[in-house]
Amino acid sequence: MTKTTAKAPLAGTPSLLRAINDRAALELLLENGPLSRTQIGTLTGLSKPTASQLLARLEAAGLVLPVGTTAGGPGPNAQLYQVNPAAGHVAGVDVTATGIRVAVADITGGTLAEHVVPVKGAPAAGTVPRVAAAVADTVRAAGLDDGALHTVVIGVSGAPDPVTGKLRYASHLAGWHSPTLVEELTEEIGAPVSIENDVNLAAVAEQASGAARGSEDFVLLWAGAGIGAAIVIAGRLHRGFTGGAGEVGYMPVPGSPVVRDVRRRNFGGFQDLVGAAAVRALAREHGLGAPTAEETIAKALATPGAGEEFLRELAGRIAVGLAVIVAVVDPELVVLSGGVPSAGGERLRALVQEELARLSIARPEVRSSALSGSPVLLGALQRALATAREAVFSTH
Repeated sequence: MTKTTAKAPLAGTPSLLRAINDRAALELLLENGPLSRTQIGTLTGLSKPTASQLLARLEAAGLVLPVGTTAGGPGPNAQLYQVNPAAGHVAGVDVTATGIRVAVADITGGTLAEHVVPVKGAPAAGTVPRVAAAVADTVRAAGLDDGALHTVVIGVSGAPDPVTGKLRYASHLAGWHSPTLVEELTEEIGAPVSIENDVNLAAVAEQASGAARGSEDFVLLWAGAGIGAAIVIAGRLHRGFTGGAGEVGYMPVPGSPVVRDVRRRNFGGFQDLVGAAAVRALAREHGLGAPTAEETIAKALATPGAGEEFLRELAGRIAVGLAVIVAVVDPELVVLSGGVPSAGGERLRALVQEELARLSIARPEVRSSALSGSPVLLGALQRALATAREAVFSTH
């Protein structure tokens, strides 16, 4: 007797084509909002009977809902459908040395609740339960039951090593250096957890709905308390072999001491030119002292003469680091994000663009971040939604 084994479906089989059509329809509904059967058929190229079968299949799976009818046109009103928001829920988390910010969203991307927990001075030993409690509180504030989350993405100012799992470049984050941190968080939260570099997540958010929308080759420079960059090539984040691509804080640049031992807390490099402390020091040289870098820049914008001189020098410093990055990556676009560029607004952006054109053969457009709120949190939600949709939309 000959033994037979089941074969995987071949490309082009009816089940595969149905899955492709279903996914295309769901993406159209996410992008365009409620659509009728006829509109879905027109946008996908499917016949009316096939579009009807598709919608019936998705409704039975709990992935779409009827939401009213069209009005005002000739003939009978048509039933409209939308993606069922309750088909899945995710959480994004933005972790800094001073706080944990959590947002919970439904599968359509609608934010249901946000919650902030101050952590400055909190003991390192309580990191995992503290994050889990913050997520649980946000889930309850969203009106959801425990265990409702499909996935959680956490943004931190460091880079998870792809081999060891240990967080690198994050000595300032106490309690975040266990090689089993992801497993501990997953168990405590009760949903799959992934950890991503915060600046990378800011780039994800800008590409999805911000200044880099439509761009597949860009660099995002983050300037605030710390300095970092995210690099997107051919539409995908470039993380580097050890996950450290974009860690430009200690990058050697003219005008700043070269850091010889980057494994220790140190001074010098790009960070020493445009980090928050350097911005305040530069401002004092121009008689523009203020408690924070952001307040310093606001004061400069309101101070003719000295303020303009300060902004030009700061823009020159930013452009020096960007010129190094641009010479290697040659991006279509540079996005400025973080507290320092946000405070400088259009004037600082224009000065950086002007100075970069003097320093670099490649002359990418320089844009300011187009996002409100926390770009890191928005990027964490975007990454979590992509993971959840891939799973939820593919398993019905």
